[in-house]
Formats: sequence, C-alpha cells, structure tokens
Amino acid sequence: MKAKTKAKVATVELQAHLDLTAAAPLHERLLALRGEAVGIDASKVESLGGQCLQVLLSAVVTWKADMVELSFVKASAGFENGLRLLGLSVDSLSEQEITL
Repeated sequence: MKAKTKAKVATVELQAHLDLTAAAPLHERLLALRGEAVGIDASKVESLGGQCLQVLLSAVVTWKADMVELSFVKASAGFENGLRLLGLSVDSLSEQEITL
C-alpha cells in the first residue's frame, strides 16, 4: 500500500515594505502559482500598504474559489500592525468570503 504524500506547498516570502512598488511583482508571483497550495511568509514585513493588501485579499478569495490551500505563516509584528491599521487581522484576512 502506498503512503499518502503531503501536497507540496509553495512559499511566497513577502518583502519588508509592501508599498505601491511591491504590488505588481507580488501579484505576478501569486498569479504564477495559481492552482498550487501556497504559504505566505510574512515574517520580514515591516510595513503594509493598501495596494498590497488588495493583492493579498484577491489571492485569498481566488484560492478559496479554486479550493486550493493558501495560508499565512510567520506573521511579523509589522505585518500584524499593518493589517490592524487597515481594519483586519491575520485571521480575518484568511477568512475572507467569496463574493461573486
């Protein structure tokens, strides 16, 4: 009998400063991984801007619609503070509803 292998999870390491200039590269990186399980490493984030938050929210909704795992791991204090300033938390970010 074959043992079940755990699905490979691709890791996306977020930059320290998630500002306007980081939004397009983050979008491209996530788009290239669509359909794969992804773990987003936010351990180095010092600041989070609205544009990158929009990219991350879009990814959460897209991965849920595709029924593929997307998780946030190793959230830094800067990432958590940035989310808090924008009215969210890591938990609420992960729990975004799919709206069509």
